Amino acid sequence: MSSPIQIPGTTRTVAASVSPTTTNIHDRFASLHRQESLNFRQPRVLHPVENEGLRLLILENISVEAVNAFKAQGLHVDHYTKAMSEDELLQKIGSYHGIGIRSKTKITEKVLKAATKLLVIGCFCIGTNQVDLKAAASAGIPVFNSPFSNSRSVAELVMSELVVLSRQLFERSYELRQGLWNKQSKGCWEVRGKTLGIVGYGHIGSQLSVLAEAFGIRVIFFDVINLMPLGSARQVESLDALLSEADFVTLHVPELPETINMISRDQLALMKKGAYLINNARGKVVDIPALIESLKSGHLAGAALDVFPSEPGSNGSPFDDQVNPWASTLRSLHNVILTPHIGGSTEEAQRMIGQEVSQAVLRYIGLGSTIGAVNFPEVDLRAITAEEGDHVRVCYVHKNQPGVLKLVNETFAPYNVEKQYSDSKGEVAYLMADIANVSPMDVTSLQESIRRTDANILTRFLA
Repeated sequence: MSSPIQIPGTTRTVAASVSPTTTNIHDRFASLHRQESLNFRQPRVLHPVENEGLRLLILENISVEAVNAFKAQGLHVDHYTKAMSEDELLQKIGSYHGIGIRSKTKITEKVLKAATKLLVIGCFCIGTNQVDLKAAASAGIPVFNSPFSNSRSVAELVMSELVVLSRQLFERSYELRQGLWNKQSKGCWEVRGKTLGIVGYGHIGSQLSVLAEAFGIRVIFFDVINLMPLGSARQVESLDALLSEADFVTLHVPELPETINMISRDQLALMKKGAYLINNARGKVVDIPALIESLKSGHLAGAALDVFPSEPGSNGSPFDDQVNPWASTLRSLHNVILTPHIGGSTEEAQRMIGQEVSQAVLRYIGLGSTIGAVNFPEVDLRAITAEEGDHVRVCYVHKNQPGVLKLVNETFAPYNVEKQYSDSKGEVAYLMADIANVSPMDVTSLQESIRRTDANILTRFLA
C-alpha cells in the first residue's frame, strides 16, 4: 500500500510504499480463509446404515496418531506392533471392516476371501506389492497408500550411505568399538566430484538428485520414461549406460516382474571397478548372491542394503540363514552397510504417513471417497450438508459391464438424485449417488434392489 510523505524543506509530497505493520500475508490468508469458511454450509457426518460397530485391525507399529484418528471417529481399533502371518490373518480378519499394514504383512487372495466384512485396506508405506491388488478390487476393497510422505527420509538415508561407504566409516567405527585404533586414508574418498547414478527418477530419486548436487556430486539417472531433470542432472538412455558411468548406483524402483533381479551378475560386471551399490527400494531387485560374489572379488568397493528378499516379521527376530540362505555370508563382508528396512523410519515420515493414510481410509469409510486408491476407480462427491437431512449416499461397487447404470437409475427413478458420479478401472466400476427424500423404509428397499443386480460386488448406504 502507499502513503503520502512530505519531502523535508519543501511543500511537496510523494507517494511511497509502506509495508503493513499489523498484519502479514499469512495473517491475511488466514483471515480470508476464516471469512470464506463462514459462507460454506457445514458438512453432515455420515454413518453406515448397517453399522455393526466398525472394527479396524492395525498392525506393524503404525503411528499412534493414526490410531488415535480412527478412535476419534468412534471406530474400534485393535493395534498390534508386529506383522501377522497368513495363518494368523485367516483366524482374525473375518471380524474386521478395515486393516492397516506396512510392508511385512501380506494380504493374499486367500486372506481376502476370508475377510467377509472387509471394506478397506490402508498401506502405511509407499509400496503396495504386499497386497493382491486385483483380488482386493474384485472384492470391492480399495487400497490406499502414502506414495510421497517418506521420500525425504529415504533420500537423506542414501546421502548418509554415500559418505559412510566412501569413507569406510562403518568399518572404522566397528574396529574402534572392538578396541582397535586403525587410522587410514587408503581407499577412502570424498564424494565431491563423483558420479551418482539414480535408477528410478521419481519422488525419491528426484529429491536425492537435488541433495547430491549440493554435495558437489554429478548426477545421472535412468528411468523408463523421459523426465525433466532437476538442476544439472542428466538422463541416460539405458541402464547399462548408467552402470558403466556411475561411481555410486542407487535403486529407487518398485517390485515388478521386470524389476526382479534387475541388478544381477551381468549388470554388476558393467559397473566400474571400485564402485558402490545402494538399494533402499525392494529386496528382490538385486540378486544378492551375485552381489556377494562381486564384493568378494573386489570388483565393487562396498554396498548398502536396507531391504531384502525375505525379512523378519518383528523386532528382535534373527536375521540369519533361515531367513535368507546367504545372510551369514553377507553379514561377514567388509564395507557393507546392512540396515533393517529403515528408509522411511523417521518420526516425520511416520507421522505424515499416518495422517495421509488414516484420512484416506476415514474418507472412504465415512464419505465413500476413493481419491488416492491404487487399485480402484477414483470417485468423489461434495459432502452432504447438515441441512440435507433426508439425503442418503449410495456407494455401489460393481462389475464393469454394459447396462448396469440403466438398471441402477431405474431403481433411483422415484427419487430426486441430487448428484451422481461413476468411473471404472479394469473390471471394476464404482458409482456414488446422493438421493433426496428417502425414508428409512425406502433405504431398505433400495438396498435390496441394488444388491440384487447381477453386477453387484459391494453396496453401502451412508446416512
